[in-house]
Amino acid sequence: MNLGMGEILVLLTLALLLFGAKRLPEIGRSAGSAIREFKKGFEAGEPEEKEKENRENKREE
Repeated sequence: MNLGMGEILVLLTLALLLFGAKRLPEIGRSAGSAIREFKKGFEAGEPEEKEKENRENKREE
């Protein structure tokens, strides 16, 4: 699913109409912080999963 320049402009125009110019920066900040928190949580969970897999592999041997 590729978005061209026209589709992006339509989406931005709809967002501007729905939320207003004052709310868009707030929504962008909220989305950015949510993505950052998700990445932190995902990265924090990876070592635990690897340790769990290592323990399971050692039990099988």
